[in-house]
Amino acid sequence: MTAITRKKTAKRKERESAAAASSTMPVAVIDIGTTSVRMIVAQADGQGGIRTLDFLHQAVSLGKDTFTRGNIARSSIEECVQALRSFRKLLEEYQITDDKRIRAVATTAVREAANIDAFIDRIAIATGISVEPIDEVEVARLTYLSFHASLHHLPRLARADVVIAEVGGGSTELLFLENGVVAFSKTYRLGTMRMREMLEEFHAPAGRQRAILQSHIQQTIKAIRQSITPSAALNLIALGSDARFAAAQILDNYDPDRPTALGVKDLAAFTEDTLQQSPNELVRRYHLPFPDAETVGQALLFYVNLAKSFGTKEILLTNISMRHGLLLELLGHATWTRDFRGQIMHSALEIARKYEADTAHAKHVAHLCELLFDALAEEHRLGPRWRLFLGVAGLLHDIGSFVSARSHHKHSMYLIQNSELFGLGAHDVLLVALIARYHRRASPKPTHVGYAGLERRERQAVAKAAAILRVADALDRSYSQRIRTVSCAIEENRFVVTTRGTVDLSLEQLALKNKGPLFEEVYGLGVVLRNARAGAE
Repeated sequence: MTAITRKKTAKRKERESAAAASSTMPVAVIDIGTTSVRMIVAQADGQGGIRTLDFLHQAVSLGKDTFTRGNIARSSIEECVQALRSFRKLLEEYQITDDKRIRAVATTAVREAANIDAFIDRIAIATGISVEPIDEVEVARLTYLSFHASLHHLPRLARADVVIAEVGGGSTELLFLENGVVAFSKTYRLGTMRMREMLEEFHAPAGRQRAILQSHIQQTIKAIRQSITPSAALNLIALGSDARFAAAQILDNYDPDRPTALGVKDLAAFTEDTLQQSPNELVRRYHLPFPDAETVGQALLFYVNLAKSFGTKEILLTNISMRHGLLLELLGHATWTRDFRGQIMHSALEIARKYEADTAHAKHVAHLCELLFDALAEEHRLGPRWRLFLGVAGLLHDIGSFVSARSHHKHSMYLIQNSELFGLGAHDVLLVALIARYHRRASPKPTHVGYAGLERRERQAVAKAAAILRVADALDRSYSQRIRTVSCAIEENRFVVTTRGTVDLSLEQLALKNKGPLFEEVYGLGVVLRNARAGAE
């Protein structure tokens, strides 16, 4: 077993004081990746930022097992166990014993392994650490949170076109922000370990490996360019240890904690030199762990080719990472922020446009959903997460009409489930799809696909949200957004919605008569629409 690399950033007295100060309790993030297991211990710095206290790194080639055999070997599982037991000892030094202050995640190599459950169970039994496999959407969300938190160091990027790329062992994550708004997010099955295994599988001679890698990388970059059309002033950010390693060798006085520009020409020259050397030579020359030496050249070659395809002359290196995003959440700095909710709603609106929905109606229904949700807070007792899900469902409830007006609510559910909603994982997307599906026709039933598999609390929450969506949709039955402001009150077992300025409400009242039964079934309240000026129902 290779030795654990530890980077201390706090002296013993500082570590003891960090453990003792309840207002700045340290937290830990563990990342089980394709080629290594990493842990960061950090605490809030008192100024809205994060101070890293310790960093541990253990090389473990899980990806080599998964990508060649389909499962993780028992020996590799035990290597992870030994590493995490060592990590646990450090956690005890910092008095991090509460599971709420630890988050352990696993990415591609574990997520794709056939024996994922056995791996997670073994880790939990041996170390007491609960490992959470996270999908590509969650990785993109956490990376965005880290990027947004770093903007005080890079204010010029707040409204710029930015591509954030990270080549991992199993995949490449790409995030594109256009004028500061997330416009595209995708994970490509191009990873350094996968490329390495491909070369070994093809028994490619040393003289041909460079050309094979170039061709393989160019296929992915072609797909990327088909999805991204940035402005001339594109900013390219490269994440990951491979890019930082290259910068440390190329630049004098490189500080990984500060944003740094690296010239593409310099990186290209260093990459060619790296690809000419064997892994053993790279280990001897740069003291790299052997798994990193095997794959660093592939990662750097991708960054060089991506930069050239966009015509950028430099690549920006920062300390943005998925792990940093996890730390922000653990420390309470980035949970469902207003900006992040806005990014999710923007992504939903783009999907609505894609399927030619009436966006004026969709945005108005989403707005009414939020007003009604807030007015009914004491009745439904749902948190801000469900308010977001309801708003997204409001934007997307009619997209099924793109397929057919007949049963379009079911088509909406299908399209939502098969769309990429930035910031929402597969289960969250299912919840949004179900809320949209129940905006008309049948009430939720335990036999319905998707709904049947939910826990009781989630089934109840979906029904509560869908009932609100039906009312909001009825209030814009004219598709003219003529009911713009409403006030709500509960009076004698009735939920009274009052509006001003609309003389004839007969169309909306008829719609409420048709859509109101689910609301009454869920909340025990009949819905009444009233014109304040007329004073009549």
